[in-house]
Amino acid sequence: MQPTATVLVYSDNAHTREQVRLAAGRRPAADVPQVEFLECATLPAVLDALDHGGVDVCVLDGETAPVGGMGVCRQIKDEIFRCPPVLLLMGRPQDAWLATWSRADAAVTLPVEPVEFADALAALLRSRLSVGA
Repeated sequence: MQPTATVLVYSDNAHTREQVRLAAGRRPAADVPQVEFLECATLPAVLDALDHGGVDVCVLDGETAPVGGMGVCRQIKDEIFRCPPVLLLMGRPQDAWLATWSRADAAVTLPVEPVEFADALAALLRSRLSVGA
């Protein structure tokens, strides 16, 4: 039996977190493990989860308030040793430069488009699991 991967989803919007879960499904691609979701609505919850370890990929909502996913991404890339790859959800395609500034590993726009999201998540899972192997 293949192990599961843990995907942390940070958004203050329950609908956005649901979009992420539905777009990824149980397995975003046939060649990656099934995923379990760890949902966080606040920055302290994200930092606590990352401190405990076991997170394979972070999905951060750039539109979350009061602390947006782009700022969270930059912070965790600076502070978390071997930070998991980050998939950033952006409000507009024009925000791609901010995703680069935040050091996100990948970015997609909102609302979540299932095929694009699943492909991006699967690519990050592959990279994370090949490094950890």
